[in-house]
Amino acid sequence: MSKYSRIIATGSCLPPRRVSNQDLAAMLAEKGLETSDEWIVSRSGISARHFADDGQLSSDLAVTAAQNALQMAGLQPDDIDLIILATSTPDFLGGFPSTACVVQRKLGFTNHCAALDVQAVCSGFVYALSAADSFIKSGMNKRVLVIGAEVFSRILDFNDRTTCVLFGDGAGAVILEASGEPGILATRLHADGRHADILCVPGNVNGGTVSGSAFLTMDGPAVFKLAVSVLEKVANEALDAAGMQASQIDWLIPHQANIRIMQGTAKKLGLPLEKMVVTVDQHGNTSAASIPLALDVAMRDGRIRRGQTVMMEGVGGGFTWGAVLARI
Repeated sequence: MSKYSRIIATGSCLPPRRVSNQDLAAMLAEKGLETSDEWIVSRSGISARHFADDGQLSSDLAVTAAQNALQMAGLQPDDIDLIILATSTPDFLGGFPSTACVVQRKLGFTNHCAALDVQAVCSGFVYALSAADSFIKSGMNKRVLVIGAEVFSRILDFNDRTTCVLFGDGAGAVILEASGEPGILATRLHADGRHADILCVPGNVNGGTVSGSAFLTMDGPAVFKLAVSVLEKVANEALDAAGMQASQIDWLIPHQANIRIMQGTAKKLGLPLEKMVVTVDQHGNTSAASIPLALDVAMRDGRIRRGQTVMMEGVGGGFTWGAVLARI
């Protein structure tokens, strides 16, 4: 039984199609909706996002992200003994077979390792990483591939400018390995189903047709207010569990939803904005993919170095939230 788990590699994938705010404004103008780069940036901090091509699925993005992480680690697929994939946009209706199983097949696994999906919307990666840490610490697994992958462009209502400008597609992955040295220092997860209706896709399938709406709906002010409150609290819970202070955090990687929420969280934790990894400006909100995408970007550009302490935290529909404090 291993006492610790540690992130040994990261990977990510963005679909090739980059959509700037100007591109999106032109698309919406064709529908008679008015928006602008200034309007979007002022409310969210987003300048661009990536949209998947027709036929490009969450599993396709996940596979590329996983391959990049495997390459960084110098591992082959069968060196992994568990796959946990967080997504709200699975390949198949009803979520089965799981997108994790599809990824296992596309990567060419032959070792019959377990594979499962996690659904906690934008908190999905934090939930999945926490679960992977527990599996390793229990002794059940030694090396886990954790992925967040989304194609949110498929569930956006492009007649609603308040939501369609915020989201993008992408995938991020990490490999978590049993270790004799501390890696994942603390995790904390929460949910409050009383707020399920403020961010959801309020439809269901009945008799082969959609009942209700198949598009994302959001009460923006309610989400904003709740997000800023719970992100500070859960970060402090993780710090307390690890016996650490916020001043010991080298990097904050919050869910990349809205720059104002992110800046508010950093301010409440007393962290300078220079310690926060920001990709929302170029990626938009990629839901469960946003944190591992940002982590991979900062690992590969040299900002985050081995031995540094990173706070990763997310908040999403459900209503869910959580934090992972890790030494890289």
